[in-house]
Amino acid sequence: MVHLTINGIPVEVEEGTTILEAARKINIDIPTLCFLKDINEVGDCRMCVVEVEGNRGFATACIQKVAEGMVVKTSTPAVIEARKIVLDLILSNHDRECLTCTRNGTCELQKLAQEFYVDEIKYQGSRNRHKIDDISPSIVRDFNKCILCRRCVATCKNVQGIGAIDCVNRGFESCISTVENKSLNDVNCTFCGQCIEACPVGALKEKDSTEIVWSKLRDEDTYVVVQTAPAVRAALGEEFGMPIGTNVTGKMVSALKHLGFDKVFDTNTGADFTIIEEGNEFLERFKNNGVLPMITSCSPGWVKYIEMNYPELIPHLSSCKSPHQMFGALIKTYFAEKEKIDPAKIFVVSVMPCIAKKFERTRDDMQGAGYDDVDAVLTTRELARMIKQAHINFVDLEDSKFDSPMGEATGAGAIFGVTGGVMEAALRTVQEKVTGNAFEKLEYESIRGMDGIKRAEVDMNGTKVKVVVASGLKNAQIIMEEIKSGKADYQFVEIMACPGGCIMGGGQPIRTSKERSTIDIRGKRASALYSIDEKSIIRKSHENPVVKKIYEEYLGEPGGHKAHELLHTTYVKREKYNLGE
Repeated sequence: MVHLTINGIPVEVEEGTTILEAARKINIDIPTLCFLKDINEVGDCRMCVVEVEGNRGFATACIQKVAEGMVVKTSTPAVIEARKIVLDLILSNHDRECLTCTRNGTCELQKLAQEFYVDEIKYQGSRNRHKIDDISPSIVRDFNKCILCRRCVATCKNVQGIGAIDCVNRGFESCISTVENKSLNDVNCTFCGQCIEACPVGALKEKDSTEIVWSKLRDEDTYVVVQTAPAVRAALGEEFGMPIGTNVTGKMVSALKHLGFDKVFDTNTGADFTIIEEGNEFLERFKNNGVLPMITSCSPGWVKYIEMNYPELIPHLSSCKSPHQMFGALIKTYFAEKEKIDPAKIFVVSVMPCIAKKFERTRDDMQGAGYDDVDAVLTTRELARMIKQAHINFVDLEDSKFDSPMGEATGAGAIFGVTGGVMEAALRTVQEKVTGNAFEKLEYESIRGMDGIKRAEVDMNGTKVKVVVASGLKNAQIIMEEIKSGKADYQFVEIMACPGGCIMGGGQPIRTSKERSTIDIRGKRASALYSIDEKSIIRKSHENPVVKKIYEEYLGEPGGHKAHELLHTTYVKREKYNLGE
């Protein structure tokens, strides 16, 4: 242990602790901008400078380790002046059109400017101007708002193992760019959106779809159906000041009905269909010497990753569409026929925690009914913006229920939003199909938790099934290399592009660096989904009465011709870098 004083307060911390961490232990706040715990600890921005007695100049709190007897001062006039100069220099080369920025009110730079009472920019000078990259269906990159904190670069490289972006050039010409300054659409970006979650300003954002949705809601000739992913209900409340991990399912449904959607359905029901199809596909492969291990295909960022990086392993992917795409196809076929609505007039909106879903809906082979399965994807943040635009008092809304006939879902569908949830939901069904026995204990503890890789063996009355769960693309790479080399002895693999699963998707509410360092955001959001599962009357996908009815009336057998036509898809090899004109 090391003993030091910070602003006259004695502190005892472990050796190797930084000044920033030590200060937070005694509730002393030191401002940061480039810092992301365990991801980007480089001290580039200098906002966290402090004075250390006996040192010449300032120390950078986010990287400076404590020492025995150290005396630290965090708020002297000299420190405050130094931080103000740093802030002024950052602002001097920043697009300051805050009122029209998507991060207005949630921008970490804006918050610092308020705290330091910036009422003018002292260091006016030349400014770089950059073209906005808005070609991809998922991400808009506006380098005019970039502050060169490199949080996006570190996340893409260190967390996801992609490296689609990096800092290029030197000095005043430095910028974050891609290979040959191509659009993110033309490089090895998977559209996971973790760079957006890491960005402290508005330099990265999702491609906005709110305007098209508003226009369809205004159109009396369009029947607008909305479906919501499980992870959305565990995070949407944060946009309205509610505690992290609050389950707002009922308020979310009420808000959607207030916005004017004709039907409000639950993507969890789509997840139940996914389990039926995926479970059936796995059993077919397992019993008939098919390609194993079979890998789940619910995460479009992950699917794009394997198409670019491991095309030779595409046969391992389940052919199942993701839940919202399956559900969209059923809305435009089964639901349309049942309600006698022309599917050409149905507009399906998916509210997702994921910006890669915006890309996914544009993929080939996502037109099960002859029309796009899904017509627009909104992120959790975009839905929150629409609710605010409509001046709906979200916190005080009464709870409402999803609409029939496709609004019933199981607890298994709910846990799809957390890492390990797809696997657990699938095992609940597969284990019963293999053994013929009903199981009372439905929790598979060995594949729960936030570890990046989790391995387990499931005993199905003597039939051993080895499974592995990975979240985050850097962890996915480890599993793929095992499969590629022939060292993997798994039969079933779940992979999600985002660390922690969909609850931490690129379209979820953005939390500050300090919140990410001090709050277990993943754990709180995951608990909300596990709680929904625990309180559900039906917790196995194959027991969902709505799902069973649709198979009986419309789809036929799982994996049959009709089901395959609507609920399954194909994959393609993709180039990592498109350097052509």
